[in-house]
Amino acid sequence: MRFNFSTLAATAIVTLGLAATAQAQTIRVAHVDPDEWTGSKKGAAAHIFKNIVEGETGLTVELFPAGALGNEDELVGQAQDGVTQVVLVSGAMSKVCPAASVLDIPYTFSSATVAWDVLDGEFGDALAEHCLAQTGLRTLAYGETGFRNFTNGTREIRKPEDMEGLKFRVQPIPLYVEMVKGLGGEPTPIAWTELPNALTTGVVDGQENPVGVIYNNGLHKLQKYMTLDGHVYAADFILVSDEFYQSLSPAEQAVVARAARIAGNMGRSIQQWSTAEGVNKVQEEGMQVYSPTADEIAAFAEKAQPAVVEYLRGELGEDGVWIDRLQEAVANASQ
Repeated sequence: MRFNFSTLAATAIVTLGLAATAQAQTIRVAHVDPDEWTGSKKGAAAHIFKNIVEGETGLTVELFPAGALGNEDELVGQAQDGVTQVVLVSGAMSKVCPAASVLDIPYTFSSATVAWDVLDGEFGDALAEHCLAQTGLRTLAYGETGFRNFTNGTREIRKPEDMEGLKFRVQPIPLYVEMVKGLGGEPTPIAWTELPNALTTGVVDGQENPVGVIYNNGLHKLQKYMTLDGHVYAADFILVSDEFYQSLSPAEQAVVARAARIAGNMGRSIQQWSTAEGVNKVQEEGMQVYSPTADEIAAFAEKAQPAVVEYLRGELGEDGVWIDRLQEAVANASQ
Protein backbone atom coordinates (compact mmCIF):
# COMPACT_ATOMS: atom_id res chain seq x y z
CA MET A 1 0.00 0.00 0.00
CA ARG A 2 1.36 3.40 -1.00
CA PHE A 3 0.82 6.52 1.11
CA ASN A 4 0.11 9.81 -0.55
CA PHE A 5 2.05 12.15 1.71
CA SER A 6 0.61 15.24 0.01
CA THR A 7 -2.89 14.02 0.85
CA LEU A 8 -1.87 13.21 4.42
CA ALA A 9 -0.31 16.64 4.87
CA ALA A 10 -3.39 18.35 3.48
CA THR A 11 -5.62 16.30 5.76
CA ALA A 12 -3.48 17.17 8.77
CA ILE A 13 -3.67 20.87 7.95
CA VAL A 14 -7.45 20.74 7.60
CA THR A 15 -7.76 18.81 10.88
CA LEU A 16 -5.62 21.32 12.75
CA GLY A 17 -7.62 24.15 11.23
CA LEU A 18 -10.89 22.59 12.33
CA ALA A 19 -9.51 22.08 15.86
CA ALA A 20 -8.42 25.70 16.05
CA THR A 21 -11.81 26.85 14.81
CA ALA A 22 -13.57 24.69 17.39
CA GLN A 23 -11.38 26.16 20.11
CA ALA A 24 -12.08 29.71 18.95
CA GLN A 25 -15.81 29.00 19.06
CA THR A 26 -15.79 28.26 22.79
CA ILE A 27 -15.66 31.00 25.42
CA ARG A 28 -14.79 29.92 28.95
CA VAL A 29 -16.32 32.36 31.48
CA ALA A 30 -15.18 32.16 35.10
CA HIS A 31 -15.85 33.92 38.40
CA VAL A 32 -15.77 33.19 42.14
CA ASP A 33 -19.41 33.91 43.06
CA PRO A 34 -22.20 31.32 43.39
CA ASP A 35 -23.92 30.16 40.22
CA GLU A 36 -27.45 30.81 41.50
CA TRP A 37 -28.43 33.92 39.54
CA THR A 38 -31.16 35.44 41.73
CA GLY A 39 -28.76 36.29 44.53
CA SER A 40 -25.36 36.25 42.84
CA LYS A 41 -24.32 39.33 40.90
CA LYS A 42 -21.56 37.60 38.95
CA GLY A 43 -23.68 34.49 38.57
CA ALA A 44 -26.50 36.50 37.03
CA ALA A 45 -24.10 38.43 34.80
CA ALA A 46 -22.46 35.23 33.52
CA HIS A 47 -25.76 33.57 32.69
CA ILE A 48 -27.20 36.46 30.71
CA PHE A 49 -23.86 36.84 28.87
CA LYS A 50 -24.04 33.16 27.90
CA ASN A 51 -27.65 33.37 26.73
CA ILE A 52 -27.10 36.43 24.55
CA VAL A 53 -23.85 35.24 22.98
CA GLU A 54 -25.10 31.73 22.24
CA GLY A 55 -28.43 33.05 21.00
CA GLU A 56 -26.95 35.51 18.53
CA THR A 57 -23.71 33.87 17.37
CA GLY A 58 -22.29 30.44 16.68
CA LEU A 59 -20.08 30.72 19.76
CA THR A 60 -20.43 28.36 22.71
CA VAL A 61 -20.11 29.71 26.25
CA GLU A 62 -19.03 27.46 29.14
CA LEU A 63 -19.55 28.81 32.67
CA PHE A 64 -17.19 28.09 35.59
CA PRO A 65 -18.69 29.70 38.73
CA ALA A 66 -17.87 29.52 42.43
CA GLY A 67 -14.10 29.54 42.02
CA ALA A 68 -14.11 26.32 39.99
CA LEU A 69 -11.02 27.51 38.12
CA GLY A 70 -9.34 29.31 41.02
CA ASN A 71 -9.40 32.58 42.93
CA GLU A 72 -9.60 35.99 41.28
CA ASP A 73 -5.83 36.42 40.96
CA GLU A 74 -5.60 33.04 39.26
CA LEU A 75 -8.49 33.88 36.92
CA VAL A 76 -6.78 37.10 35.82
CA GLY A 77 -3.62 35.12 35.06
CA GLN A 78 -5.61 32.57 33.08
CA ALA A 79 -7.20 35.33 31.02
CA GLN A 80 -3.79 36.85 30.31
CA ASP A 81 -2.55 33.42 29.21
CA GLY A 82 -5.63 32.87 27.06
CA VAL A 83 -6.63 29.73 28.97
CA THR A 84 -9.90 31.29 30.15
CA GLN A 85 -11.30 33.83 27.75
CA VAL A 86 -13.64 35.91 29.96
CA VAL A 87 -13.37 36.51 33.71
CA LEU A 88 -15.43 38.57 36.14
CA VAL A 89 -13.28 39.97 38.95
CA SER A 90 -13.18 42.89 41.36
CA GLY A 91 -10.19 43.60 43.62
CA ALA A 92 -7.77 41.48 41.58
CA MET A 93 -7.80 44.03 38.77
CA SER A 94 -5.82 46.63 40.72
CA LYS A 95 -3.02 44.11 41.22
CA VAL A 96 -2.31 43.95 37.48
CA CYS A 97 -3.43 47.49 36.65
CA PRO A 98 -2.58 49.67 39.69
CA ALA A 99 -4.48 52.67 38.33
CA ALA A 100 -7.72 50.76 38.97
CA SER A 101 -7.06 51.05 42.72
CA VAL A 102 -8.17 54.71 42.64
CA LEU A 103 -11.75 53.41 42.55
CA ASP A 104 -11.23 52.26 46.15
CA ILE A 105 -10.57 55.74 47.54
CA PRO A 106 -13.07 55.93 50.41
CA TYR A 107 -16.20 58.06 50.15
CA THR A 108 -15.54 58.86 46.49
CA PHE A 109 -19.00 57.95 45.21
CA SER A 110 -22.07 59.42 46.90
CA SER A 111 -24.36 56.88 45.23
CA ALA A 112 -24.33 53.91 42.90
CA THR A 113 -25.80 56.00 40.08
CA VAL A 114 -22.90 58.44 40.29
CA ALA A 115 -20.48 55.49 40.12
CA TRP A 116 -22.31 54.14 37.07
CA ASP A 117 -22.15 57.51 35.29
CA VAL A 118 -18.40 57.71 35.94
CA LEU A 119 -17.58 54.13 34.95
CA ASP A 120 -19.82 54.12 31.87
CA GLY A 121 -18.50 57.49 30.71
CA GLU A 122 -15.21 58.96 29.52
CA PHE A 123 -13.33 58.09 32.70
CA GLY A 124 -14.29 54.42 32.57
CA ASP A 125 -13.40 54.20 28.89
CA ALA A 126 -10.01 55.82 29.48
CA LEU A 127 -9.23 53.56 32.44
CA ALA A 128 -10.19 50.52 30.35
CA GLU A 129 -7.80 51.57 27.56
CA HIS A 130 -5.02 52.19 30.08
CA CYS A 131 -5.48 48.78 31.69
CA LEU A 132 -5.70 47.09 28.28
CA ALA A 133 -2.27 48.47 27.37
CA GLN A 134 -0.82 47.27 30.68
CA THR A 135 -2.42 43.83 30.90
CA GLY A 136 -3.64 42.65 27.51
CA LEU A 137 -7.11 42.38 29.06
CA ARG A 138 -9.99 44.32 27.55
CA THR A 139 -12.59 45.66 29.98
CA LEU A 140 -15.83 44.86 28.21
CA ALA A 141 -18.01 46.38 30.93
CA TYR A 142 -18.21 47.26 34.60
CA GLY A 143 -20.44 45.47 37.07
CA GLU A 144 -20.84 46.01 40.79
CA THR A 145 -19.81 44.34 44.01
CA GLY A 146 -21.43 47.14 46.00
CA PHE A 147 -20.78 49.62 48.77
CA ARG A 148 -18.88 48.37 51.79
CA ASN A 149 -20.15 49.17 55.29
CA PHE A 150 -18.84 48.83 58.85
CA THR A 151 -20.30 46.47 61.43
CA ASN A 152 -19.26 45.82 65.01
CA GLY A 153 -20.50 44.22 68.20
CA THR A 154 -19.63 46.98 70.67
CA ARG A 155 -21.50 50.23 69.88
CA GLU A 156 -23.32 52.22 67.24
CA ILE A 157 -21.03 54.19 64.94
CA ARG A 158 -22.33 57.60 63.87
CA LYS A 159 -19.07 59.53 63.61
CA PRO A 160 -15.35 58.70 63.21
CA GLU A 161 -14.75 59.17 66.92
CA ASP A 162 -17.03 56.21 67.59
CA MET A 163 -14.48 53.95 65.88
CA GLU A 164 -11.65 54.79 68.26
CA GLY A 165 -10.36 51.78 70.17
CA LEU A 166 -12.25 49.28 68.01
CA LYS A 167 -10.37 46.61 66.07
CA PHE A 168 -11.70 46.06 62.55
CA ARG A 169 -10.90 43.17 60.27
CA VAL A 170 -9.78 44.49 56.89
CA GLN A 171 -8.63 42.80 53.73
CA PRO A 172 -4.84 42.40 53.61
CA ILE A 173 -4.66 45.45 51.32
CA PRO A 174 -2.68 48.55 52.44
CA LEU A 175 -5.39 50.93 51.19
CA TYR A 176 -7.92 49.49 53.65
CA VAL A 177 -5.40 49.60 56.47
CA GLU A 178 -4.78 53.30 55.83
CA MET A 179 -8.52 53.99 55.65
CA VAL A 180 -9.32 52.47 59.06
CA LYS A 181 -6.28 54.15 60.61
CA GLY A 182 -7.47 57.49 59.28
CA LEU A 183 -10.88 56.94 60.85
CA GLY A 184 -9.33 56.21 64.24
CA GLY A 185 -9.96 52.47 64.30
CA GLU A 186 -7.40 49.68 64.62
CA PRO A 187 -7.08 47.79 61.32
CA THR A 188 -6.37 44.07 61.54
CA PRO A 189 -5.68 42.29 58.23
CA ILE A 190 -7.27 38.84 58.39
CA ALA A 191 -8.05 36.34 55.63
CA TRP A 192 -11.73 36.04 54.71
CA THR A 193 -11.91 32.40 55.78
CA GLU A 194 -10.74 33.31 59.29
CA LEU A 195 -13.20 36.18 59.81
CA PRO A 196 -16.09 34.34 61.57
CA ASN A 197 -13.73 32.85 64.14
CA ALA A 198 -12.00 36.22 64.66
CA LEU A 199 -15.37 37.86 65.38
CA THR A 200 -16.52 35.03 67.64
CA THR A 201 -13.33 34.97 69.72
CA GLY A 202 -12.97 38.74 69.95
CA VAL A 203 -9.75 38.97 67.95
CA VAL A 204 -11.54 41.84 66.21
CA ASP A 205 -14.59 43.89 67.19
CA GLY A 206 -15.90 44.49 63.70
CA GLN A 207 -15.45 44.19 59.97
CA GLU A 208 -16.53 45.82 56.70
CA ASN A 209 -18.28 44.34 53.67
CA PRO A 210 -21.23 44.90 51.33
CA VAL A 211 -24.63 44.26 52.93
CA GLY A 212 -25.32 41.22 50.75
CA VAL A 213 -22.05 39.61 51.80
CA ILE A 214 -22.77 40.35 55.46
CA TYR A 215 -26.23 38.79 55.33
CA ASN A 216 -25.53 35.85 53.03
CA ASN A 217 -22.59 34.77 55.17
CA GLY A 218 -24.37 35.18 58.49
CA LEU A 219 -22.03 37.90 59.77
CA HIS A 220 -25.04 39.84 61.09
CA LYS A 221 -25.52 37.03 63.60
CA LEU A 222 -22.06 37.76 65.01
CA GLN A 223 -22.41 41.56 65.08
CA LYS A 224 -24.98 43.89 66.63
CA TYR A 225 -24.47 47.18 64.79
CA MET A 226 -24.17 48.20 61.14
CA THR A 227 -23.44 51.67 59.81
CA LEU A 228 -24.42 52.25 56.18
CA ASP A 229 -21.54 54.60 55.49
CA GLY A 230 -20.73 53.09 52.07
CA HIS A 231 -17.05 53.88 52.48
CA VAL A 232 -15.85 52.04 49.36
CA TYR A 233 -17.74 51.31 46.16
CA ALA A 234 -16.41 48.08 44.68
CA ALA A 235 -16.70 47.63 40.93
CA ASP A 236 -16.62 44.38 39.00
CA PHE A 237 -14.57 44.15 35.82
CA ILE A 238 -15.82 41.96 32.98
CA LEU A 239 -12.57 41.16 31.20
CA VAL A 240 -11.73 39.35 27.98
CA SER A 241 -8.38 38.27 26.61
CA ASP A 242 -7.79 40.87 23.90
CA GLU A 243 -5.94 38.33 21.78
CA PHE A 244 -9.05 36.16 21.80
CA TYR A 245 -11.33 39.15 21.24
CA GLN A 246 -9.35 40.16 18.16
CA SER A 247 -9.72 36.63 16.78
CA LEU A 248 -13.50 37.08 16.62
CA SER A 249 -15.27 38.48 13.60
CA PRO A 250 -16.52 42.10 13.86
CA ALA A 251 -20.09 40.80 14.17
CA GLU A 252 -19.09 38.45 17.01
CA GLN A 253 -17.15 41.22 18.75
CA ALA A 254 -20.23 43.44 18.66
CA VAL A 255 -22.43 40.78 20.24
CA VAL A 256 -19.84 39.90 22.91
CA ALA A 257 -19.35 43.57 23.83
CA ARG A 258 -23.09 44.23 24.01
CA ALA A 259 -23.72 41.04 26.00
CA ALA A 260 -21.04 42.07 28.50
CA ARG A 261 -22.54 45.50 28.96
CA ILE A 262 -25.98 44.01 29.60
CA ALA A 263 -24.35 41.49 31.95
CA GLY A 264 -22.70 44.30 33.91
CA ASN A 265 -26.04 46.05 34.32
CA MET A 266 -27.67 42.78 35.34
CA GLY A 267 -25.01 42.31 38.03
CA ARG A 268 -25.61 45.83 39.26
CA SER A 269 -29.35 45.20 39.52
CA ILE A 270 -28.87 41.97 41.44
CA GLN A 271 -26.45 43.73 43.78
CA GLN A 272 -28.92 46.56 44.40
CA TRP A 273 -31.64 44.01 45.14
CA SER A 274 -29.34 42.08 47.46
CA THR A 275 -28.47 45.27 49.36
CA ALA A 276 -32.06 46.45 49.79
CA GLU A 277 -33.24 43.00 50.81
CA GLY A 278 -30.25 42.47 53.09
CA VAL A 279 -30.79 45.70 55.04
CA ASN A 280 -34.36 44.69 55.80
CA LYS A 281 -33.46 41.11 56.70
CA VAL A 282 -30.62 41.93 59.08
CA GLN A 283 -32.92 44.34 60.93
CA GLU A 284 -35.66 41.74 61.10
CA GLU A 285 -33.13 39.39 62.69
CA GLY A 286 -32.11 41.88 65.36
CA MET A 287 -29.27 43.96 63.93
CA GLN A 288 -29.33 47.71 64.56
CA VAL A 289 -28.71 49.63 61.31
CA TYR A 290 -27.80 53.31 61.16
CA SER A 291 -27.81 55.50 58.02
CA PRO A 292 -25.48 58.49 58.47
CA THR A 293 -26.52 61.96 57.35
CA ALA A 294 -24.69 63.77 54.55
CA ASP A 295 -22.80 65.84 57.13
CA GLU A 296 -21.77 62.72 59.02
CA ILE A 297 -20.51 61.08 55.80
CA ALA A 298 -18.52 64.25 55.08
CA ALA A 299 -16.88 63.91 58.51
CA PHE A 300 -15.89 60.31 57.71
CA ALA A 301 -14.50 61.37 54.34
CA GLU A 302 -12.48 64.19 55.89
CA LYS A 303 -10.73 61.68 58.13
CA ALA A 304 -10.28 58.78 55.72
CA GLN A 305 -9.51 60.26 52.31
CA PRO A 306 -6.25 62.19 52.96
CA ALA A 307 -4.36 59.16 54.31
CA VAL A 308 -5.48 56.93 51.45
CA VAL A 309 -4.83 59.50 48.74
CA GLU A 310 -1.35 60.19 50.13
CA TYR A 311 -0.62 56.47 50.19
CA LEU A 312 -1.88 55.94 46.63
CA ARG A 313 0.07 58.87 45.20
CA GLY A 314 3.22 57.36 46.65
CA GLU A 315 2.40 53.93 45.23
CA LEU A 316 1.19 55.01 41.80
CA GLY A 317 3.87 57.55 40.92
CA GLU A 318 3.01 58.97 37.49
CA ASP A 319 -0.25 57.00 37.53
CA GLY A 320 -1.31 59.22 40.42
CA VAL A 321 -2.89 61.39 37.73
CA TRP A 322 -5.76 58.90 37.76
CA ILE A 323 -6.73 60.18 41.21
CA ASP A 324 -7.26 63.66 39.78
CA ARG A 325 -9.07 62.33 36.74
CA LEU A 326 -11.43 60.34 38.94
CA GLN A 327 -12.16 63.28 41.23
CA GLU A 328 -12.95 65.47 38.22
CA ALA A 329 -15.24 62.79 36.71
CA VAL A 330 -17.10 62.38 40.01
CA ALA A 331 -17.56 66.13 40.36
CA ASN A 332 -19.01 66.33 36.85
CA ALA A 333 -21.32 63.35 37.45
CA SER A 334 -22.54 64.82 40.72
CA GLN A 335 -23.70 68.13 39.25
